Amino acid sequence: MLTYDYVIVGAGSAGCVLAGRLSEDPAVQVLLLEAGPSDRKQEIRVPAAFSKLFKTAYDWDFHTGKQPELAQRELYWPRGRTLGGSSSLNAQMWVRGHRADYDGWAELGAEGWSYDEVAPYFRRAEHRTGSNNGDVYGTDGPLHIQELRDPNPTTLAFLAACAEQGMPRLGELNSPDNEGYSPTPVTQKRGRRWSAADGYLHPARKRPNLTVTTGARARKVLIDNDKRAIGVEYADSSDRIHQVRARREVVLSGGAIGSPHLLMLSGIGDPDVLRTAELPVRHELPGVGRNLQDHLAAATLTSCTEPVTLAGAESPAQLLRYLLLAKGLLTSNVGEAVAFIRTDEDAPAPDIELIFAPGPFVNHGLEPPAGHGITVAAVLLQPRSTGTIVPSGPDPYRRPVIDPAYLSAPEDRTTLVAGLRRAASLLTTSALGRYVGAPMAPWPGIGDDDDTINRYVNEHSETLYHPVGTCRMGTGGDAVVDPELRVHGITNLRVVDASVMPRINRGHTHAPTVMIAEKAADLMKR
Repeated sequence: MLTYDYVIVGAGSAGCVLAGRLSEDPAVQVLLLEAGPSDRKQEIRVPAAFSKLFKTAYDWDFHTGKQPELAQRELYWPRGRTLGGSSSLNAQMWVRGHRADYDGWAELGAEGWSYDEVAPYFRRAEHRTGSNNGDVYGTDGPLHIQELRDPNPTTLAFLAACAEQGMPRLGELNSPDNEGYSPTPVTQKRGRRWSAADGYLHPARKRPNLTVTTGARARKVLIDNDKRAIGVEYADSSDRIHQVRARREVVLSGGAIGSPHLLMLSGIGDPDVLRTAELPVRHELPGVGRNLQDHLAAATLTSCTEPVTLAGAESPAQLLRYLLLAKGLLTSNVGEAVAFIRTDEDAPAPDIELIFAPGPFVNHGLEPPAGHGITVAAVLLQPRSTGTIVPSGPDPYRRPVIDPAYLSAPEDRTTLVAGLRRAASLLTTSALGRYVGAPMAPWPGIGDDDDTINRYVNEHSETLYHPVGTCRMGTGGDAVVDPELRVHGITNLRVVDASVMPRINRGHTHAPTVMIAEKAADLMKR
């Protein structure tokens, strides 16, 4: 049996950071296991092509259970299954969130994770040039952060529409207070995607003390009788079973679905849940798989009066422009601009994000656009609704049961509907109006008809791809890891990924996941 100092499960955003940082010490041996293939596919490099990777070998292709508040639909949840994880499939939006998010974590028992304490780890990750505020961003980190090279003219009109409605223009979206509007900072370099694998993993693979194994699907964490993690069992691409040992630590970085599922497959979790799934109970930890949170989005869509949108991105002229100059429509990340707003004046921070896409983004981009159009989506930032992830049985290849319990808290619907109305109001501004045509299916357009807008929310809301919280960090009976991300009651086992967030952030989850891993690397090196 091969032995390493650290065995990391999952080469997503967090796993790539950890592999890069821990292998900086030549005295340690690091193994990184990834279930999916390598990240050589061309569509990963092309920013606007990410939906081409959905439902392929590079995607876990998860679905939720039926959602009672969303017309009993089973929502599609794409998750990255390749080096870089979801940072190789996402819309490249680098959006940290609000100061209140991280101060809130500290108040919930995550000591050491307040905004002022985590901000240096964001900056450590960032390589931002041309910024108007050098105090906000780092300038020499592994991840290239920039504004889009070639923003769409409709995006500039959206920004003007936000100004027309009196929203404040943000000098930097990632300032501590993100209320206002801004172009979206993206993880790109010279018009091409720059994933966590690009920034952290590929440079580190030159080191002899780092081993990266793809096609390796973890089956369970090996735990001895003293409740100490000693290794990992995994299956390779030919279904051969292997075991590897960890001298120092096993680290789970499988994300908000993979990490709790692997803990439960290893016998760590709520005893009742484990017994129902016919799994052994090795260690009682009721919070595993609970506290699931996600950003739910509902979008307005209208036809565009000018043929300038992403509906023309795959034309021969645009393909040539991209290949020769790395410019044009294919450099778009799709979500080119955002506005963070409060629909409730008493809210302490934004409760809705408005995302502008210079194209009709329908059904996760899986459907060819019906014509030129634009999208303004409303995103519920702080859902009260929480759900669960539980195993569907003892077979590690069977997908877990995902229940985000969307809109199960009535106030979530109230906020999302208010946000959708704000999104629709931007379409009536003079700045954006020159591009706005008729409503585009499935958006029906709205007046004061509450039944129509509620039915639309039920039938057409979708995930924004941000599941978190299922291995909650903190103290108390439902916490899974402590503030140093060590699993309560199991020695030498940590979880480092979005699952440890006690509360979902008012932003996007790639940036905080990278931050969590940067901080975790420091904790582990100590």
